[in-house]
Order: sequence, then structure tokens, then C-alpha cells
Amino acid sequence: MSKITEVVESIALPIVERENMELVDVEFVKEGPDYFLRVYIDKPGGVDLDDCVNINEQLSEKLNETDPIEQAYYLDVSSPGAERPLKKPSDFERAVGKNVYMKTFAPIDGAKEFEGILTAYDGETVVIETRIKTRKKAVSLPVDKIAQARLAVTFS
Repeated sequence: MSKITEVVESIALPIVERENMELVDVEFVKEGPDYFLRVYIDKPGGVDLDDCVNINEQLSEKLNETDPIEQAYYLDVSSPGAERPLKKPSDFERAVGKNVYMKTFAPIDGAKEFEGILTAYDGETVVIETRIKTRKKAVSLPVDKIAQARLAVTFS
């Protein structure tokens, strides 16, 4: 399935960039009996329904021309949402100073899940300031050990 996402990404990227937006992520997943091709887009200030419809129409036309996916699927173009995934270096750079959630492949300092303020990113390591009761603790995580990373919404 990763080959499908790579092919779709190469088709979607020029369309999204031509519209002055960012291609955040591409997923191809099976849920129950159905397959879903999800394309996440964003732009400064966020995307709206018209942006999603515009990209959906252009991308659908290109996918019909090239037909890179054998099975029937539903195409879904949307915003990555408030808890946007962090995958690319630019995502991590923009997230410095924001609340994030990260999950690692294996325990680091006895834990696999971390939530707190992303205080630093140097391309190889992220530093998250977490709270343990009333104490603050800085945790360094090697980027190649991170299984999942996203912005985290907090309600205070």
C-alpha cells in the first residue's frame, strides 16, 4: 500500500502546489469492506470546503487518467485537522512552541508516549517539555525512534 501512496503523492503534489497549498499526507487504508484514499491538504489560515472540493475534482480527474489503483476506493480530500500529524522536517519546525503528542517504537526513559511542549528540533532529535504532576521534565527523542507524532489540542 505504500507504493500506492507514493504514486498518489507524486500525482497530487503538483496539483496541490499549483493551488498554493501544502500536501500534508496521503493514506490508502481498508476499513471494513471499503478502501479509502485520503489526501490531507493545508494552507496558512486553514483550508475550507471549496479548497477540498477543488483539489478533489482535479485529483480525481488525474487519477482516472492514470488509474494507479486497482481496487474500487473512495477519495477523500480534507484538512489534517487540529491534531495535524507531524511527518516532515518542516512540520516539526512549525510545531516548536506548540503542544504535541508523540509515541515511540520502544520505551525511552520508561515510557512510549509523551505529551508536552515541543521546545527544540534539530533534524535528528526533538525535545519535549512534559509535566509530571508539578515538575517539568525535558525529554529528548531521536526522530527515527518516533512511531507517531501530531499536534495535541489542550483544553485549559
